[in-house]
Amino acid sequence: MRKILIIVLLAIVALGAWSAWAIWMPVSPQAQKFVLLRPGYSTRRIATELKEAGVIRSADAFVLWHYLHHRRSLKAGEYVFDKTANVIDIHQRLARGDVYVHTVVIPEGYTMFDIAQAVQDAGLGSSEDFLRAAQANVVLISDLVPEAKTLEGYLFPSTYEFTRTESMQEMVAAMVKQFRQVAREIGLSTDVERIVTLASIIEKETAIPDERPLVASVYYNRLSKNIALQADPSVIYAERLQGSYGGALHHADMHFPSSYNTYTHAGLPPGPIGNPGKSSLEAALHPANTDYFFFVSNGNGHHRFAHSLEEHNRNVAAYRRALNNR
Repeated sequence: MRKILIIVLLAIVALGAWSAWAIWMPVSPQAQKFVLLRPGYSTRRIATELKEAGVIRSADAFVLWHYLHHRRSLKAGEYVFDKTANVIDIHQRLARGDVYVHTVVIPEGYTMFDIAQAVQDAGLGSSEDFLRAAQANVVLISDLVPEAKTLEGYLFPSTYEFTRTESMQEMVAAMVKQFRQVAREIGLSTDVERIVTLASIIEKETAIPDERPLVASVYYNRLSKNIALQADPSVIYAERLQGSYGGALHHADMHFPSSYNTYTHAGLPPGPIGNPGKSSLEAALHPANTDYFFFVSNGNGHHRFAHSLEEHNRNVAAYRRALNNR
């Protein structure tokens, strides 16, 4: 009997020593490790994922520590492990929900195709899945734009932080929410599709905030006279929609068959050709009061504006001279 007691005591001591070693002794990852713990994972599944990633010594020890500490809820998400830590440290991180976030920067003027690529580049999923979400979730904007076919124009340019457990629908919803917030700030509540569509063209035409109301005035003046807008960015977008854009426009492209081609179709295109920022939205909402009908680059990042075709032709000639003198 005594021998059995000694064996039991030794076993308890050995188990205690092993538990102390497995729980308190830190582990140094051989390299930066990313571990994705999805919603619904059991404690055992979480422990197994951590063990397989080499960030804890024992799955059993992790489970034991979890149950000895009131079963604190462990948060789903993606975690990065790049520092020496023990089971206690890692358990605390999971209990806090110290998840890894991916930063997605969306510059002003990005199309939904550009945004989809940025999301993919950030490691958050495929660009195809994002595009499907941008096309399928028009209900997110349908109260403001009942005729919207996609979320193009309403995925507001900003810097976002997403986790890998967020769905594509949640990501596009966050971008639309930001658009709504900015729209409220600038008083955009009616004629939304028209304003956003025009703003998306303005965004592509100039990067100079002070010029945007002038560009807006040109297009409003043309619209009032039923003159084709002749906006090159609309042709580029038309070709991107059909996957035929080659990186530069040529004279033949001005006849590209598409309702987005503002050379062959008077008026605005059927919808936005990108996602404009606040400055372009404000310009479309509050254009300058001018009688300009034309504008062209001056070769230095700004534009020259003209009242007549003769004046515009002189500006075009000046632009060409500037290019030749470089």
